Amino acid sequence: MDYPKEYLVSTAKQFRLEGRVLDVRLYGSGRINDTYIVAIESDREEKVILQRINNHVFQHPDRIMSNMRFVLDHINKRIAYERQSNPRITWKVPGIFPTHDGKDYFLDDKGSFWRVFSFISAFAGDTITGISHAKEIGFGIGRFHDLLSNLATEKLYDILEGFHITPLYIQTYEKTIMSRRLSEDSDEIHYCMDFIRDRREWASVLEHAKKAGLLLVRPIHGDPKSENIMIDDKTGKAIGVIDMDTVMPGLVHYDIGDCLRSCCNTSNEEGSRLGEVSFRIDYCRAVLEGYINSAGSFLTDNDFRFMYDAIRLIPFELGLRFFTDYLKGNIYFKVNKPDDNLKRALVQFRLTESIEQQADEIRLIISDLR
Repeated sequence: MDYPKEYLVSTAKQFRLEGRVLDVRLYGSGRINDTYIVAIESDREEKVILQRINNHVFQHPDRIMSNMRFVLDHINKRIAYERQSNPRITWKVPGIFPTHDGKDYFLDDKGSFWRVFSFISAFAGDTITGISHAKEIGFGIGRFHDLLSNLATEKLYDILEGFHITPLYIQTYEKTIMSRRLSEDSDEIHYCMDFIRDRREWASVLEHAKKAGLLLVRPIHGDPKSENIMIDDKTGKAIGVIDMDTVMPGLVHYDIGDCLRSCCNTSNEEGSRLGEVSFRIDYCRAVLEGYINSAGSFLTDNDFRFMYDAIRLIPFELGLRFFTDYLKGNIYFKVNKPDDNLKRALVQFRLTESIEQQADEIRLIISDLR
């Protein structure tokens, strides 16, 4: 949604900023929320992030902020404790700016939900620059999991009920297919339908393991793509994780699979270079090495046992979601053209195929790193 700059400046002024608002500009390329960077005249804080939460996707934004406060407080306490024995520990945590009446958010007269938090100055690219970068991405999400590994999940809201529950997405897809007539001359649509049909039964693998008690529910990030892992410009080391809207109870496997899906795709996710899509096995090894180095202390034998399934499942699941949204008329993910979500689905399905073709090698990597 486009907002006049005057409106954005006025909205930013609803928060306790440490200086005069100089400018507000669109920031990032997120598909869900509207994000802006605010320049302020201040000695202590030169930039902050202003964000409108999409309350069509997130129907309880107040719960997001509750989770965020709880998680950030827990991480800050863990970091403070660790620094007692190692003062050189570097891990940055975004701070939440309150409104003038002390709330964590501002609800405008249009019902839009706004918040402001500190800007972490670091590299946060959406493209992996090399093996060392991939390793730090893995280390970053592993570090995040480790910091939250002793946090009670029952104290967290389930922000998006059914998120990463692949069988539920299949049910939604099947209802959508039954409710509409599809064009018989679209090879792309039929390819997607066949792809989903062939993997329908397997797609419950993580949920079956969870119900059987083989996999534990833990706090997860929910959107661990590379651009949400902050990398220090000077050291090249992971120093923090941002975008915690989907922090909630889940399986760490969801984050592992999503992180690798994001990092190891040789093409872009928008479908403009579909023929170039493949899964980079060298980046996979680097990400997993970084992850296990920082999170290996709490991983169980069963966590390793189902790791390949997670790597294969999450791109399949995202492709399923993109395709379903395309069939519904693009009501969830932002699009510029009507077939954007169809193209995105094709990318994720091609990525899944590439993972399946390298299954033995990926399993060997996981075994070597245990």
